[in-house]
Amino acid sequence: MWSSQIYKRTLQEPSSFFSRAHRVALQLALGTSEIYQHCSETLIPELNSSDSTASFGENTDIFLRKMDSDFSHAFQKELACVICLNYLVDPVTICCGHSFCRPCLCLSWEEAQSPANCPACREPSQKKDFKTNILLKNLVTIARKTSLWQFLSSEKQICGTHRQTKKMFCDMDKSLLCLLCSNSQEHGAHKHYPIEEAAEEHREKLLKQMRILWEKIQENQRNLYEERRTAFVWRGDVVLRAQMIRNEYRKLHPVLHKEEKQHLERLNKEYREIFQQLQRSWVKMDQKSKHLKEMYQELMEMCHKPDVELLQDLGDIVARSESVLLHMPQPVNPELTAGPITGLVYRLNRFRVEISFHYEVSNHNIRLFEDVRSWMLRRGSLNSDRSDYFAAWGSRVFSFGKHYWELDVDNSWDWALGVCKDAWIRKNSTMVKSEDIFLLLCVKVNNHFSLLTTSPVFPHYIEKPQGRVGVFLDFESGSVSFLNVTKSSLIWSYPAGSLKFPVRPFFYTGHR
Repeated sequence: MWSSQIYKRTLQEPSSFFSRAHRVALQLALGTSEIYQHCSETLIPELNSSDSTASFGENTDIFLRKMDSDFSHAFQKELACVICLNYLVDPVTICCGHSFCRPCLCLSWEEAQSPANCPACREPSQKKDFKTNILLKNLVTIARKTSLWQFLSSEKQICGTHRQTKKMFCDMDKSLLCLLCSNSQEHGAHKHYPIEEAAEEHREKLLKQMRILWEKIQENQRNLYEERRTAFVWRGDVVLRAQMIRNEYRKLHPVLHKEEKQHLERLNKEYREIFQQLQRSWVKMDQKSKHLKEMYQELMEMCHKPDVELLQDLGDIVARSESVLLHMPQPVNPELTAGPITGLVYRLNRFRVEISFHYEVSNHNIRLFEDVRSWMLRRGSLNSDRSDYFAAWGSRVFSFGKHYWELDVDNSWDWALGVCKDAWIRKNSTMVKSEDIFLLLCVKVNNHFSLLTTSPVFPHYIEKPQGRVGVFLDFESGSVSFLNVTKSSLIWSYPAGSLKFPVRPFFYTGHR
């Protein structure tokens, strides 16, 4: 009963040992009464055995001091991250209920396989995008303020001239001053801030910079991964392209041996040069990733420092972190030159046919470009605006013979052309991975134009055609070919035996 009265007085009345923030923290934390019970069990017997002549006020003073120490230790322990063992910084609570510093969790899970495990209980966690735990963040702020006031209450932090607590921070000489000293002639022209406000403000700036850094770290890692994957696919494309060029030259009469040799030599030279560019880009991205992570670690360590130490050691860390973000390496987009093949268009013009189309505004069933972008970016379905896209189907169905026609793609951002089954048109969900279509697609992603073909979806690292694109159907060999008419070059030719069913011309165009 007696200890309960002391506790209530502690919360209601100011004392030399409890700042307002400390009393609020105590009030919040004692919801479970665990700390209060501990203090009662361990401190009351000691008080009862103390000198009976001691005054009630002296006993109260002793109780508050020891309760203060026990409470602070327990409170700080609950607000510590189990990874770094410091106060939680930008705290997040994951699915299992454990809480960590967001930066610590990000670094811990960076190399983890999916699903990642809780660093404390090892329970799997599917989710990785967590919101800041505001309650924990506020409690940590209270705990930091309490620690700061405990530090400032020491004799060393009492101004020797004015006998006042040094509550102000001088930004010029990084020193602590009392209010009177901060207004003196010596420091009056300097910038001064209340210590706790300045520390929290700078900590928030550091956290904001860390979030930007982390986004760039992830972006750089994605670019590096995609570039290495691109290099692997691109090498396969070059091998297939070389074989495709050889096959095309064999169809020409007379055979152009010299031109074929020059064409393949140029292809091989471009391959070596671009591969060297990719290797240099990988080195740059690896180095940038290292520098970004080092800067991130430095910012995190600064955030964990006590308020006064943070203010005194801050220096130019924010400016240095901003400079690290400059000159981010951009991924290389390998692109081969469209080499001309003499007589290619002339030979195919012998099979020229006129194509008439039935145009209609595209509806929700057609999602070619959305599917392609999702495939390229390795993301889920993208809900972009398709209102500017127009689809057209040829009025004629081809099932035998050889047929060639040309379509003008002009400077469209997105377009697709080729042939498809009637059944594909009637499907409720027109997917790019369907085996019922042979299409060449041009898609704009991240300010770069990419060419792809379907059945299966495969990227082609060759320059985007300008103007007219030719489509050649050869039912005798079972092949479909696409030509860059302006350059008289072959974009892609499906292997023999690919085309086995009647098809209808298809054209789909979007932004211009």
